[in-house]
Amino acid sequence: MMTVNELYKHFVGQLKIIYDERESTNITDWVFESAGIKKLDRITEKRKQLNNSTVEQLNTKLLELLKHTPVQYVLGEAWFFKMKLFVNEHVLIPRPETEELVEWVVEDVRGTMYDVRSKKSLNIPHPTSHIVHILDIGTGSGCIAIALKKELPGAEIFAIDVSKDALDIAKKNASDQNAEINFLQIDFLNEDHWKSLQSFHIIISNPPYIPESEKTKLAKNVVDHEPHVALFVTNYDPFIFYKKIAMFADKHLKANGKVYVEVHEDYSKEVQKIFAEKKFKTEIKKDMYGRDRMICAYK
Repeated sequence: MMTVNELYKHFVGQLKIIYDERESTNITDWVFESAGIKKLDRITEKRKQLNNSTVEQLNTKLLELLKHTPVQYVLGEAWFFKMKLFVNEHVLIPRPETEELVEWVVEDVRGTMYDVRSKKSLNIPHPTSHIVHILDIGTGSGCIAIALKKELPGAEIFAIDVSKDALDIAKKNASDQNAEINFLQIDFLNEDHWKSLQSFHIIISNPPYIPESEKTKLAKNVVDHEPHVALFVTNYDPFIFYKKIAMFADKHLKANGKVYVEVHEDYSKEVQKIFAEKKFKTEIKKDMYGRDRMICAYK
């Protein structure tokens, strides 16, 4: 038998082998919370004995964490836009910067003529011409599409991904959040697949954009566990997704529509040029850390 305090100290001490003290503590708090041990209870009941099954459960999670498995995958959950989403190694872990991309879209759309109220709140159907149509390219966990649907309930949202496994997770998350999304399995890099897609007012994407040559710069828990198809692009054509998105938008963006993409902080100018070649005007937006991480393109 171990007390709450003994196991907590052991947990933090072990994690400090691979993480700094602050991250070790944050991860431990999160894992203990998931096991029903709240921070306040841990502080006020330090000498409380834990039953063997709880100790075993927590130690199993610790072993996974010591393999550099991200805590989100160990717990099967990640928070995005105040939503708890299911995640595993088939999908990218949602990042705070992507929340900022969603916020930008929501702010812009709410300032337009489009009716984004829930249909259930109206006594009459929406005029079809006033419904905003949104496409999320490379949806992964579905975090972007679901957050947009929650914030803009009257919008009609399509979300695509090349991975069936990712789409299965996105569908689960949408169901859990009661968000109606049109999911499609599409290889976006294959232009023949574009025929199954309509035109949209908003196109949004957090595509793969990290060159394979930069793998060594990333943390082990990212490189070893997160899906490479959602992270990396080849060194010989690192902007392939932005080129395809610009080509697609040139033909599938409705009048006065906009494209929103997340970008590598070092390559925002290059992505700007790609859209400029298709006669798009662009705006770069910095993230909370002052890095060039988002671009809006429009005509």
